[in-house]
Amino acid sequence: MEVVVTGRHCEVSDRFREHVSEKLTRLEKHDHRIMRVQVEVELEKNPRQHDRSTKVELTAFSKGPVIRAEAAAEDKMGALDLALDKMQAQMRRAADRRRVHKGRNAHVGVGEALAGLPEADDAADDDGVIERKVGPITVHGDGPLVVREKSHAAAPMTLDTALYEMELVGHDFYLFVDKESERPSVVYRRRGYDYGVISLDVD
Repeated sequence: MEVVVTGRHCEVSDRFREHVSEKLTRLEKHDHRIMRVQVEVELEKNPRQHDRSTKVELTAFSKGPVIRAEAAAEDKMGALDLALDKMQAQMRRAADRRRVHKGRNAHVGVGEALAGLPEADDAADDDGVIERKVGPITVHGDGPLVVREKSHAAAPMTLDTALYEMELVGHDFYLFVDKESERPSVVYRRRGYDYGVISLDVD
């Protein structure tokens, strides 16, 4: 397994690189197909964030889907341990879900998936409020807004595969193209192993 360690706004010592390589061998017992793990260490310069001043992001590439986890702590070692624990937990959850839900491929209707969600409020009156452009979005007022765009290749997949990949990246939702309906869909976590699905009708 190849381990690549990079630093943003900080220096990464050879000793830390060796420590990372030793620690990450624990991942192979969960997934022996892992070929490479990218480790990004980022230093937060804001002194008010001293308890979360170092962020570590792990991205594992294997013959299967990509697995990602990140954590922040006071130092590199602490952040690495937290991120590694998260990644191992994601791998265990995905393996458990695969065992428990194998063959259970029941789709949830859009009405059922949306049940219980609050309805969107009407836009507030913005008379006299300054408008500004942030990327492709028009922002009203001076509230902070972080815009981050990502684009991913989308091979059609089943709902079961989308759930599995959602567990591996540790997100509460996963956007995919449904293999059966060929519609863009989002699966999201509700409570525990309870999931909802929203699909777009593009006709």
